Amino acid sequence: MKTRIIAITGGIGAGKSVVSRILTTLRFRVYDCDSRAKVLMDNSSEIKRRIAEEIASEAVVDDEIRRDLLASVVFSDAEKLRILNSIVHHHVRCDIAETAASCGVPVLFIETAILYESGLDKMVEQVWEVTAPEDIRVERIINRNHCTAEQARARIESQRIAVTDPHPAVHAIINDNLTPLLPQILRRLAEI
Repeated sequence: MKTRIIAITGGIGAGKSVVSRILTTLRFRVYDCDSRAKVLMDNSSEIKRRIAEEIASEAVVDDEIRRDLLASVVFSDAEKLRILNSIVHHHVRCDIAETAASCGVPVLFIETAILYESGLDKMVEQVWEVTAPEDIRVERIINRNHCTAEQARARIESQRIAVTDPHPAVHAIINDNLTPLLPQILRRLAEI
């Protein structure tokens, strides 16, 4: 059985994780790209070697990534951030391919905030884009991250990208606190 891969994406505070939790409750397999990327970074000697060689040798000490130092390096150097993303995204794509090949389920959902930047859009059959009005997203970010409205808006803005070649099968999931999520998810599931 070939596993179909469907992306769950959307900006910060839109509600990707809520949709993922609902799918998990419905007994679907959801691959969380953020948490898997951290696991892969912690366990891959190749990722650590490349970080030390190509980004900053002092960011890997005693086979451990010093995330605070790595972050300070890559967020002050756009080229080093691009290199880090390239390294990690490659490993995440390979891990997703291996998971899809071995999981034995008809559908694998992947939750990602950076669908196009990571190249994952080329791996998926459909995209479920979770959307919410910006004021609701700002409120959610403030409550979750204990930050100011300005900081929340800055995070939203930092993730905003112009997609020149959108995936051909994008379906919106509206998470505006008024439109029930479960019926939308069940409708999408019935169509796959």
